[in-house]
Amino acid sequence: MCDRCWIRGVWCWHLGNICWLTTLLFAVCSIACGQEMVSDTHHQTPSTHHPRTTPFTVVELNCENLFDTRHDSLKEDREWTAESDRHWTQRRYWRKLNSIGQEIIACGEDSTGWRLPDLVALCEVENDSCMHDLTRRSLLRKARYDYVMTESNDRRGIDVALLYCPTTFRLISSGSIRVMPLVGMRPTRDILYAKGMTANGDTLHVFVVHAPSRYGGERATRKHRVRVAETLAAHIDSICTVTPGAAVIVAGDFNDYHDNEAPQLLYRHGMQNITREARGSNGAKGTYKFQGEWRSIDHVMATETMARRVAAARIADEHFLMEEDGRYGGLTPARNYRGRRYSEGFSDHLPLVVRFNLEVSD
Repeated sequence: MCDRCWIRGVWCWHLGNICWLTTLLFAVCSIACGQEMVSDTHHQTPSTHHPRTTPFTVVELNCENLFDTRHDSLKEDREWTAESDRHWTQRRYWRKLNSIGQEIIACGEDSTGWRLPDLVALCEVENDSCMHDLTRRSLLRKARYDYVMTESNDRRGIDVALLYCPTTFRLISSGSIRVMPLVGMRPTRDILYAKGMTANGDTLHVFVVHAPSRYGGERATRKHRVRVAETLAAHIDSICTVTPGAAVIVAGDFNDYHDNEAPQLLYRHGMQNITREARGSNGAKGTYKFQGEWRSIDHVMATETMARRVAAARIADEHFLMEEDGRYGGLTPARNYRGRRYSEGFSDHLPLVVRFNLEVSD
Protein backbone atom coordinates (compact mmCIF):
# COMPACT_ATOMS: atom_id res chain seq x y z
CA MET A 1 0.00 0.00 0.00
CA CYS A 2 1.32 3.43 -0.88
CA ASP A 3 2.09 6.00 1.83
CA ARG A 4 -0.87 8.23 1.01
CA CYS A 5 -3.21 5.24 1.22
CA TRP A 6 -1.79 4.38 4.64
CA ILE A 7 -2.39 7.94 5.85
CA ARG A 8 -5.89 8.00 4.41
CA GLY A 9 -6.56 4.65 6.05
CA VAL A 10 -5.73 6.05 9.47
CA TRP A 11 -8.22 8.88 8.99
CA CYS A 12 -10.94 6.58 7.65
CA TRP A 13 -10.34 4.08 10.44
CA HIS A 14 -11.06 6.86 12.89
CA LEU A 15 -14.44 7.41 11.24
CA GLY A 16 -15.14 3.69 11.35
CA ASN A 17 -16.79 3.45 7.93
CA ILE A 18 -15.37 0.38 6.20
CA CYS A 19 -17.24 0.82 2.91
CA TRP A 20 -16.18 4.42 2.58
CA LEU A 21 -12.66 3.40 3.50
CA THR A 22 -12.50 0.87 0.67
CA THR A 23 -13.75 3.39 -1.89
CA LEU A 24 -11.46 6.18 -0.77
CA LEU A 25 -8.42 3.92 -0.51
CA PHE A 26 -8.95 2.87 -4.10
CA ALA A 27 -9.33 6.48 -5.23
CA VAL A 28 -6.31 7.76 -3.34
CA CYS A 29 -4.17 4.82 -4.46
CA SER A 30 -5.17 5.52 -8.04
CA ILE A 31 -4.05 9.12 -7.66
CA ALA A 32 -0.79 8.12 -5.98
CA CYS A 33 -0.07 5.58 -8.71
CA GLY A 34 -0.55 8.14 -11.45
CA GLN A 35 -4.10 7.44 -12.64
CA GLU A 36 -5.77 10.76 -13.41
CA MET A 37 -9.11 11.11 -11.60
CA VAL A 38 -10.91 14.34 -12.38
CA SER A 39 -14.39 15.77 -12.05
CA ASP A 40 -16.85 16.01 -14.92
CA THR A 41 -15.86 19.63 -15.48
CA HIS A 42 -12.27 18.55 -15.93
CA HIS A 43 -13.33 16.22 -18.76
CA GLN A 44 -14.31 19.26 -20.78
CA THR A 45 -11.90 20.57 -23.36
CA PRO A 46 -9.76 23.27 -21.72
CA SER A 47 -10.35 26.77 -23.01
CA THR A 48 -8.96 30.21 -22.35
CA HIS A 49 -12.01 30.88 -20.18
CA HIS A 50 -11.60 27.75 -18.04
CA PRO A 51 -7.87 27.05 -17.59
CA ARG A 52 -6.84 23.76 -16.03
CA THR A 53 -6.08 24.03 -12.32
CA THR A 54 -4.46 21.98 -9.57
CA PRO A 55 -5.48 22.20 -5.92
CA PHE A 56 -3.06 23.55 -3.31
CA THR A 57 -4.07 23.32 0.36
CA VAL A 58 -2.72 25.44 3.22
CA VAL A 59 -3.45 24.70 6.88
CA GLU A 60 -2.81 26.92 9.89
CA LEU A 61 -2.83 25.43 13.39
CA ASN A 62 -1.83 26.55 16.86
CA CYS A 63 -0.78 23.26 18.46
CA GLU A 64 -1.31 24.36 22.09
CA ASN A 65 2.09 23.82 23.70
CA LEU A 66 3.85 21.15 21.67
CA PHE A 67 6.81 20.68 24.03
CA ASP A 68 9.11 17.72 24.47
CA THR A 69 9.69 16.40 28.00
CA ARG A 70 13.26 17.64 28.46
CA HIS A 71 14.19 20.82 30.28
CA ASP A 72 16.14 23.38 28.26
CA SER A 73 18.41 25.26 30.65
CA LEU A 74 18.12 28.40 28.48
CA LYS A 75 14.29 28.43 28.51
CA GLU A 76 11.49 28.62 31.05
CA ASP A 77 10.00 25.24 30.20
CA ARG A 78 10.12 23.27 33.47
CA GLU A 79 6.34 23.03 33.51
CA TRP A 80 6.64 20.70 30.50
CA THR A 81 8.55 17.93 32.28
CA ALA A 82 7.41 14.77 34.02
CA GLU A 83 8.33 16.25 37.42
CA SER A 84 6.10 19.31 37.06
CA ASP A 85 2.51 19.57 38.23
CA ARG A 86 1.47 19.04 34.61
CA HIS A 87 3.12 15.59 34.70
CA TRP A 88 4.20 15.97 31.07
CA THR A 89 5.39 12.41 30.49
CA GLN A 90 6.69 10.64 27.42
CA ARG A 91 3.35 8.90 27.01
CA ARG A 92 1.51 12.22 26.95
CA TYR A 93 4.08 13.72 24.61
CA TRP A 94 3.72 10.94 22.03
CA ARG A 95 -0.04 11.02 22.31
CA LYS A 96 0.12 14.75 21.59
CA LEU A 97 2.28 14.20 18.50
CA ASN A 98 -0.07 11.58 17.11
CA SER A 99 -3.08 13.79 17.85
CA ILE A 100 -1.53 16.67 15.88
CA GLY A 101 -0.77 14.26 13.06
CA GLN A 102 -4.36 13.00 13.04
CA GLU A 103 -5.62 16.60 13.00
CA ILE A 104 -3.45 17.51 10.00
CA ILE A 105 -4.55 14.41 8.08
CA ALA A 106 -8.19 15.27 8.75
CA CYS A 107 -7.65 18.74 7.28
CA GLY A 108 -7.13 17.13 3.88
CA GLU A 109 -10.82 16.25 3.65
CA ASP A 110 -13.26 18.53 1.83
CA SER A 111 -16.20 18.35 -0.55
CA THR A 112 -13.92 17.36 -3.44
CA GLY A 113 -12.35 14.39 -1.65
CA TRP A 114 -9.14 13.96 0.30
CA ARG A 115 -5.55 14.99 -0.38
CA LEU A 116 -2.65 15.66 1.95
CA PRO A 117 -2.28 19.39 2.78
CA ASP A 118 0.62 20.97 0.89
CA LEU A 119 1.63 23.48 3.58
CA VAL A 120 0.96 23.43 7.32
CA ALA A 121 1.82 26.52 9.38
CA LEU A 122 2.28 25.54 13.03
CA CYS A 123 2.39 27.77 16.11
CA GLU A 124 3.48 26.85 19.65
CA VAL A 125 6.11 24.25 18.84
CA GLU A 126 9.17 24.10 21.06
CA ASN A 127 12.12 22.93 19.01
CA ASP A 128 13.59 20.87 16.20
CA SER A 129 13.29 17.72 18.28
CA CYS A 130 9.50 18.06 18.36
CA MET A 131 9.34 18.67 14.63
CA HIS A 132 11.60 15.70 13.89
CA ASP A 133 9.41 13.44 16.01
CA LEU A 134 6.24 14.77 14.39
CA THR A 135 7.42 14.32 10.81
CA ARG A 136 9.58 11.21 11.17
CA ARG A 137 8.27 9.16 14.09
CA SER A 138 4.59 9.98 14.66
CA LEU A 139 1.37 9.04 12.90
CA LEU A 140 2.36 11.62 10.26
CA ARG A 141 5.65 9.94 9.36
CA LYS A 142 4.52 8.43 6.04
CA ALA A 143 3.32 11.81 4.81
CA ARG A 144 7.00 12.55 4.14
CA TYR A 145 6.76 16.22 5.06
CA ASP A 146 9.88 18.34 5.32
CA TYR A 147 9.94 21.36 7.60
CA VAL A 148 11.62 24.62 8.49
CA MET A 149 11.27 26.46 11.79
CA THR A 150 12.52 29.39 13.85
CA GLU A 151 14.81 29.50 16.90
CA SER A 152 13.54 32.54 18.76
CA ASN A 153 14.39 34.38 21.95
CA ASP A 154 10.97 33.65 23.42
CA ARG A 155 11.45 32.94 27.12
CA ARG A 156 9.32 29.81 27.13
CA GLY A 157 10.99 28.47 24.00
CA ILE A 158 7.90 28.69 21.78
CA ASP A 159 8.52 28.85 18.04
CA VAL A 160 6.72 28.51 14.72
CA ALA A 161 7.26 26.00 11.93
CA LEU A 162 6.18 25.20 8.40
CA LEU A 163 5.56 21.69 7.14
CA TYR A 164 5.75 21.41 3.38
CA CYS A 165 5.28 18.67 0.84
CA PRO A 166 8.50 18.75 -1.24
CA THR A 167 6.73 17.47 -4.36
CA THR A 168 4.29 20.41 -4.45
CA PHE A 169 6.38 23.12 -2.78
CA ARG A 170 10.06 23.04 -3.71
CA LEU A 171 11.82 25.06 -1.04
CA ILE A 172 14.18 27.71 -2.44
CA SER A 173 15.16 29.53 0.75
CA SER A 174 14.00 30.14 4.32
CA GLY A 175 14.96 32.15 7.37
CA SER A 176 13.89 33.80 10.59
CA ILE A 177 12.92 37.45 10.93
CA ARG A 178 13.73 38.88 14.33
CA VAL A 179 11.16 41.27 15.82
CA MET A 180 13.05 43.98 17.69
CA PRO A 181 11.18 44.50 20.98
CA LEU A 182 9.89 47.83 22.15
CA VAL A 183 10.88 49.22 25.55
CA GLY A 184 9.26 47.00 28.18
CA MET A 185 8.37 44.31 25.64
CA ARG A 186 9.56 40.77 26.23
CA PRO A 187 11.38 39.03 23.38
CA THR A 188 8.79 37.39 21.17
CA ARG A 189 8.67 34.74 18.49
CA ASP A 190 10.56 35.28 15.25
CA ILE A 191 8.59 35.41 12.01
CA LEU A 192 9.32 32.46 9.74
CA TYR A 193 9.87 33.14 6.05
CA ALA A 194 9.95 30.49 3.33
CA LYS A 195 10.21 30.91 -0.42
CA GLY A 196 9.38 28.06 -2.73
CA MET A 197 8.14 26.99 -6.14
CA THR A 198 4.72 25.40 -6.45
CA ALA A 199 3.91 22.54 -8.80
CA ASN A 200 2.72 24.94 -11.51
CA GLY A 201 6.09 26.74 -11.52
CA ASP A 202 5.01 29.85 -9.61
CA THR A 203 7.12 31.36 -6.83
CA LEU A 204 5.30 31.53 -3.49
CA HIS A 205 6.39 33.53 -0.44
CA VAL A 206 5.12 32.25 2.93
CA PHE A 207 5.30 33.89 6.35
CA VAL A 208 4.33 32.17 9.61
CA VAL A 209 3.64 34.44 12.57
CA HIS A 210 2.73 34.05 16.25
CA ALA A 211 2.17 37.50 17.70
CA PRO A 212 2.46 38.32 21.43
CA SER A 213 -0.49 37.37 23.61
CA ARG A 214 -2.93 39.68 25.34
CA TYR A 215 -1.65 38.69 28.76
CA GLY A 216 -1.57 41.91 30.77
CA GLY A 217 -4.51 43.39 28.89
CA GLU A 218 -5.40 43.96 25.25
CA ARG A 219 -4.79 47.70 25.30
CA ALA A 220 -1.48 47.44 27.18
CA THR A 221 -0.10 44.80 24.81
CA ARG A 222 -1.58 46.12 21.56
CA LYS A 223 1.61 47.94 20.56
CA HIS A 224 3.53 44.65 20.80
CA ARG A 225 1.34 43.03 18.15
CA VAL A 226 1.51 46.15 16.02
CA ARG A 227 5.30 45.90 16.23
CA VAL A 228 5.13 42.42 14.76
CA ALA A 229 2.78 43.62 12.01
CA GLU A 230 5.11 46.51 11.16
CA THR A 231 8.07 44.14 10.88
CA LEU A 232 6.07 41.77 8.70
CA ALA A 233 4.72 44.58 6.50
CA ALA A 234 8.23 45.88 5.82
CA HIS A 235 9.30 42.49 4.44
CA ILE A 236 6.15 42.09 2.38
CA ASP A 237 6.71 45.55 0.89
CA SER A 238 10.27 44.60 -0.02
CA ILE A 239 9.09 41.51 -1.88
CA CYS A 240 6.31 43.33 -3.72
CA THR A 241 8.64 46.19 -4.68
CA VAL A 242 11.06 43.80 -6.35
CA THR A 243 8.27 41.59 -7.74
CA PRO A 244 5.00 43.48 -8.31
CA GLY A 245 2.08 41.08 -8.05
CA ALA A 246 4.08 38.61 -5.95
CA ALA A 247 2.25 35.61 -4.50
CA VAL A 248 2.43 35.99 -0.72
CA ILE A 249 0.67 34.08 2.07
CA VAL A 250 0.77 34.97 5.77
CA ALA A 251 -0.58 32.44 8.28
CA GLY A 252 -0.56 32.22 12.03
CA ASP A 253 -1.92 33.15 15.42
CA PHE A 254 -2.17 36.94 15.54
CA ASN A 255 -3.79 37.09 18.99
CA ASP A 256 -6.01 39.74 17.40
CA TYR A 257 -9.36 39.79 15.68
CA HIS A 258 -9.65 40.70 12.01
CA ASP A 259 -10.65 44.30 12.74
CA ASN A 260 -7.93 45.06 15.31
CA GLU A 261 -5.08 47.47 14.66
CA ALA A 262 -2.33 44.99 13.74
CA PRO A 263 -4.32 43.12 11.06
CA GLN A 264 -5.64 46.43 9.74
CA LEU A 265 -2.05 47.59 9.25
CA LEU A 266 -1.36 44.54 7.08
CA TYR A 267 -4.47 45.22 4.98
CA ARG A 268 -3.03 48.65 4.17
CA HIS A 269 0.07 46.88 2.84
CA GLY A 270 -1.84 44.81 0.31
CA MET A 271 -2.83 41.78 2.37
CA GLN A 272 -6.36 40.36 2.24
CA ASN A 273 -7.82 38.28 5.06
CA ILE A 274 -8.99 35.24 3.13
CA THR A 275 -10.30 33.40 6.23
CA ARG A 276 -12.30 36.28 7.69
CA GLU A 277 -15.61 34.57 6.85
CA ALA A 278 -14.41 31.01 7.45
CA ARG A 279 -16.76 28.82 9.48
CA GLY A 280 -16.89 25.20 10.52
CA SER A 281 -19.43 22.60 9.45
CA ASN A 282 -20.21 21.50 13.02
CA GLY A 283 -20.94 24.80 14.70
CA ALA A 284 -17.56 26.54 15.04
CA LYS A 285 -17.87 30.24 14.24
CA GLY A 286 -14.21 30.94 14.97
CA THR A 287 -10.93 29.18 15.66
CA TYR A 288 -11.01 29.94 19.39
CA LYS A 289 -13.71 30.07 22.05
CA PHE A 290 -13.28 32.50 24.93
CA GLN A 291 -15.87 32.79 27.70
CA GLY A 292 -18.51 31.22 25.51
CA GLU A 293 -17.87 33.41 22.46
CA TRP A 294 -16.45 32.12 19.19
CA ARG A 295 -13.88 34.44 17.62
CA SER A 296 -10.91 33.97 15.30
CA ILE A 297 -7.47 35.09 16.39
CA ASP A 298 -5.86 32.84 13.79
CA HIS A 299 -5.80 34.15 10.23
CA VAL A 300 -4.57 33.36 6.75
CA MET A 301 -3.89 36.41 4.58
CA ALA A 302 -2.74 36.73 0.99
CA THR A 303 -1.89 39.23 -1.69
CA GLU A 304 -4.35 39.68 -4.54
CA THR A 305 -2.43 37.20 -6.71
CA MET A 306 -3.23 34.38 -4.27
CA ALA A 307 -6.53 35.72 -2.93
CA ARG A 308 -8.19 35.44 -6.33
CA ARG A 309 -7.18 31.77 -6.47
CA VAL A 310 -9.03 30.82 -3.26
CA ALA A 311 -11.52 28.03 -3.92
CA ALA A 312 -12.61 27.44 -0.32
CA ALA A 313 -11.74 28.50 3.21
CA ARG A 314 -13.07 26.78 6.32
CA ILE A 315 -12.50 25.99 9.95
CA ALA A 316 -11.82 22.30 10.53
CA ASP A 317 -14.21 21.45 13.36
CA GLU A 318 -14.56 17.71 12.88
CA HIS A 319 -16.47 16.03 15.70
CA PHE A 320 -13.40 14.44 17.26
CA LEU A 321 -11.80 17.91 17.61
CA MET A 322 -14.73 19.18 19.66
CA GLU A 323 -16.21 18.52 23.09
CA GLU A 324 -19.14 19.72 25.16
CA ASP A 325 -18.73 23.15 26.72
CA GLY A 326 -19.83 22.44 30.27
CA ARG A 327 -19.79 26.09 31.38
CA TYR A 328 -21.23 28.05 28.45
CA GLY A 329 -23.08 25.37 26.50
CA GLY A 330 -22.65 24.12 22.97
CA LEU A 331 -19.30 22.82 21.75
CA THR A 332 -15.74 23.99 22.27
CA PRO A 333 -12.33 22.83 20.98
CA ALA A 334 -11.12 19.66 22.70
CA ARG A 335 -8.00 21.09 24.28
CA ASN A 336 -5.06 19.19 25.72
CA TYR A 337 -5.08 20.91 29.12
CA ARG A 338 -7.69 22.81 31.08
CA GLY A 339 -5.60 24.83 33.48
CA ARG A 340 -3.33 22.21 34.98
CA ARG A 341 -5.73 19.34 34.36
CA TYR A 342 -4.80 16.99 31.53
CA SER A 343 -7.73 16.48 29.15
CA GLU A 344 -6.28 14.17 26.47
CA GLY A 345 -7.47 16.52 23.75
CA PHE A 346 -5.92 18.14 20.71
CA SER A 347 -5.63 21.93 20.95
CA ASP A 348 -7.50 24.95 22.25
CA HIS A 349 -7.45 26.30 18.67
CA LEU A 350 -9.13 24.81 15.62
CA PRO A 351 -7.26 24.64 12.30
CA LEU A 352 -7.87 26.92 9.34
CA VAL A 353 -7.93 25.22 5.94
CA VAL A 354 -7.63 27.12 2.66
CA ARG A 355 -7.75 25.45 -0.74
CA PHE A 356 -6.35 27.35 -3.71
CA ASN A 357 -6.76 26.47 -7.36
CA LEU A 358 -3.47 27.09 -9.15
CA GLU A 359 -3.51 27.47 -12.90
CA VAL A 360 -1.29 25.05 -14.78
CA SER A 361 -0.09 25.03 -18.36
CA ASP A 362 -1.20 22.31 -20.72
